[in-house]
Amino acid sequence: MSVLAGLYKPEAGTIIVDGESADFNSPKDAIAMGLGMIHQHFTLIESHTVTENILLGLDDPRFLMKLHHYDKKMETLGEQYGMQVTPAAKIWQLSVGEQQRVEILKMLYRGVRVLIMDEPTSVLAPQEIEELFKTLRSMTVDGRSIVFISHKLNEVMSIADRITVLRQGKVTAAGIHTATTSKPELANLMVGRKVLFQLDKTAKEPGDVVLELKAVSSLNDKGLPALRNVNLKVRSGEIVGVAGVAGNGQTELGEVITGLRRCTAGEILVNGQDVTNKSARVPINLGVAHVPEDRTHVGTAPNLTITDNVIMKSYREPPLAKGSSLDHVAAREKAVHLKDEYTILAPSVDTQVRMLSGGNLQRVILAREFSAQPVLLIAMQPTRGLDVGAIEGVQRLLLEQRDAGAAILLVSEELEEIFTLSDRIAVIYEGEIVGDGVEADAQQVGLMMTGGKESSPEGTTS
Repeated sequence: MSVLAGLYKPEAGTIIVDGESADFNSPKDAIAMGLGMIHQHFTLIESHTVTENILLGLDDPRFLMKLHHYDKKMETLGEQYGMQVTPAAKIWQLSVGEQQRVEILKMLYRGVRVLIMDEPTSVLAPQEIEELFKTLRSMTVDGRSIVFISHKLNEVMSIADRITVLRQGKVTAAGIHTATTSKPELANLMVGRKVLFQLDKTAKEPGDVVLELKAVSSLNDKGLPALRNVNLKVRSGEIVGVAGVAGNGQTELGEVITGLRRCTAGEILVNGQDVTNKSARVPINLGVAHVPEDRTHVGTAPNLTITDNVIMKSYREPPLAKGSSLDHVAAREKAVHLKDEYTILAPSVDTQVRMLSGGNLQRVILAREFSAQPVLLIAMQPTRGLDVGAIEGVQRLLLEQRDAGAAILLVSEELEEIFTLSDRIAVIYEGEIVGDGVEADAQQVGLMMTGGKESSPEGTTS
């Protein structure tokens, strides 16, 4: 898609637009030919208004900008496609769903006829996804085409007219009509084997409290409140799923528990021991494992090898440690074993992890964390970016950890994953736990994720 958007130059092959060969040197060239891309991570300037972001980079206006005139144009464009936004609002004042509308309007204003969308629903609540789909359908009625990239098969089956499947950079099927296929068939094409879409989750009575948060508060990187008076318990043999739209304090929640961020108030207890504002090594020594959402900057050391990365938490202990030195043979043997067990696709365990794909990088982290037999696992977006086969594998591993007695705090933006794996569901909104013990109902949870209230008092338990 980056080739089609003008970001990469193809090394071979031809791009044909309107029957003629096209060559793009920049995204501007692609847009001029009617192709525009909306990235998974938005490219908006937060301190600028909606109108300023839409106009940025255009030749018109040239010297004098009458913003109120262009505000009217943006308002009209938004109304035309049912995407109401406030043109004078700053981007930082908008919800994630509203920011996505700005990205779409930016492309529509430039006259794109083919809109490429990379994982467009990954940061949206269910109600926002429904609104997005309405917008996309109205655009196709208007004659525009959408390339919708997603690994969520339910959404693909719901929104697509035709489906193309890619596996390891090759097209395994093209032009499939949704009416003639199914989720299992698509999954098979994606991963090259049968995917069951079924997990053997057995009922299990949770044990003692392993993790307890008492009135925990914290600030984000901008010095603004990220967590507000959070109270939460996770017991052994239990998966507590935390549902929320991206940016509502989930990242900070994982970081304060694992010692990567300071609390401004409250207490964090692991098996009764206070780990509040202690160094990251303290929770590690107590058996806390952490799958961070930022794989590159937090989860791994990119310039080190697979071996170095998978032994990061165990190199001080036998059999890897021999006194004050490291047994390199034992370390390599462990890495080879984990590479095979977790299907890490790389030439060897001596490969630097910066050379790995996102999915294989995630497998390196999972191998390190899961193999440590943790008593508490903080899993932040553990299946993000993985194909359906790999997702199934990770979810089975999580259930195995639960059945082995681990307490698991699962943070995911995939509601289906939260509903499938969780023994108890908590909802976070603007840094507060607005529901604990919530029923697995997509509409109800989605409403709470976007600041709405529960429809009945029975929805929450203390």
